[in-house]
Amino acid sequence: MAFQVQASFAPSSSLCSPPSPLRLPKRSIICFIGDHRPSRLSRCVIGGDKRRVKTVSVEKGISLKVKSSLDTAGPVVGQVTEVTKDTFWPLVKAAGDKTVVLDMYTQWCGPCKVMAPKYQELSEKYLDVVFLKLDCNKENKPLAKELGIRVVPTFKILKDSKIVKEVTGAKLDDLVVAIESFTSS
Repeated sequence: MAFQVQASFAPSSSLCSPPSPLRLPKRSIICFIGDHRPSRLSRCVIGGDKRRVKTVSVEKGISLKVKSSLDTAGPVVGQVTEVTKDTFWPLVKAAGDKTVVLDMYTQWCGPCKVMAPKYQELSEKYLDVVFLKLDCNKENKPLAKELGIRVVPTFKILKDSKIVKEVTGAKLDDLVVAIESFTSS
């Protein structure tokens, strides 16, 4: 999944001078070394290719602000995209008027494991459909409940951010019929 990142350095006190402005090539790679707390960020490696890499040490008194937005990312067609409770709705909204198919599964489910490669094949066949999958684990349980899951695997078909069809169980033929009924309309 791709998303845009905006990074800027800012002094946290008037005693510190900020690092020189960063001029990044159009396609830059930014690697932050540390953890999610700005005070624990040790350095930042920035580069567009192997020839232009810049390492910036983050000194005490300098804070790093990073902004990212899943709203800027679009769903990827031709493959299955793993989603979470935080990424699901932004990707569904970004799909616009495309049909979205969500595979709700668990790691321990035998029929889910049987359906996974078949679901991948469907994503490669129906290039006008967005295929997502949600592991209904503890972290994603609120979204699974919101979507009304009762059994795994469950496949939800969405159109214009609304659930329009549900296929429960490892029923490939039923899933194909459901997908085709919403892609031909």
